Amino acid sequence: MIRTLFISIIFVACTSATEQQSYSQTSHMQDIVSDTSNSIHSFKVEALDGSTIDFSAFKGKKILVVNTASECGYTPQYKDLQKLYETYKDRLVVVGFPSNDFGAQEPGSNATIQTFCSKNYGVSFPMAAKISVKGKDMAPVYQFLTQKNLNTVLDAEITWNFNKFLLDENGKIIEKFESNINPMSKEITSLL
Repeated sequence: MIRTLFISIIFVACTSATEQQSYSQTSHMQDIVSDTSNSIHSFKVEALDGSTIDFSAFKGKKILVVNTASECGYTPQYKDLQKLYETYKDRLVVVGFPSNDFGAQEPGSNATIQTFCSKNYGVSFPMAAKISVKGKDMAPVYQFLTQKNLNTVLDAEITWNFNKFLLDENGKIIEKFESNINPMSKEITSLL
């Protein structure tokens, strides 16, 4: 009887310790998950010039993220993206992501894209190095922008060049705009 009681006490103590360890590990994992802010501010990407664009530097400003192309019918939007950036630069940053995913309309190298944007549109807002914004090669920042399980706001599909995401001062998505929405349109400027 005493032996059975002793074995029962040891079993309960071991089970309790295992549960405590399991709870501790689970609790730690929840801390790690809760530390993830689901914000674009956690991303760093390569810029056209080889430097780094650190999205955490944009905390406190809204961010307009746009996938761009140099040979698209929407390419003239660079002019209005630059105008938007200059007009609202105290509270907004525009970040362009060149991509060759639609109609092979961005065939150039990073250097070629940088020269094109500067020479033709006077682009001074941050431009990332050329990436993929869809498919199996989708860049991590676009995985974040298009997957609700990562951004906690919406699932989205990049349908063509010059799709736009507006994010708030905390790096959370406010809204996605299709290519035909001009950067200087009321749909966008009213949210700034």
